[in-house]
Amino acid sequence: MGVLGSSAALLLNAIGGIYLLAVLLRFLLQIVRADFYNPVSQAVVRLTDPMVRIFRSFIPGYRGIDFSSLILAVVVEAVTICVMILLYGGGIPSLGFIITWAVVGITYFIVNIYYYAIIGSIIMSFVMMFSGNMNPHPILQLIWQLTEPVMGPIRRVIPPMGGLDFSPIFIFIVIGLIQNLLSQTFGISEQIAAVVIGI
Repeated sequence: MGVLGSSAALLLNAIGGIYLLAVLLRFLLQIVRADFYNPVSQAVVRLTDPMVRIFRSFIPGYRGIDFSSLILAVVVEAVTICVMILLYGGGIPSLGFIITWAVVGITYFIVNIYYYAIIGSIIMSFVMMFSGNMNPHPILQLIWQLTEPVMGPIRRVIPPMGGLDFSPIFIFIVIGLIQNLLSQTFGISEQIAAVVIGI
């Protein structure tokens, strides 16, 4: 691959990753019933709404969950995989290959979202505690709303001890197991990771 192709692949990976993050956040925030009027939620909706509206016209929601966002994420991943493979000088693979890796990439991306959201929640909680400012930033509010449905059930089984919340440790273990399962099951290589966003 030449310099131009390499730069184009890097740019596509960055732009596709940001848009895919927004689409997946929209889907996840709908599932956890996050604050729709949060400024960050509004930014995510504005960024993704044009494409989501198109998909919503033929993909129905179910019990308040807008599956058009999830399908859009899979399509964006699939298209990106095809373009990235072409930029790296390969040929278009089979439809089964594209769909499989699009779903694996989306799954991996969602796991990574929760990994970094929990780390962000821990860091910002300490910052708030030591700064004395107990008015959470809109981003922190959204992170809490995103992670609480995952950490809450574990916290009920293993309550905080000595003021320390051990639920993130168990979530990190589960995340590691899921990532290892995906890697072992699908044999994620450097070549695959280079063309699939989220891995």
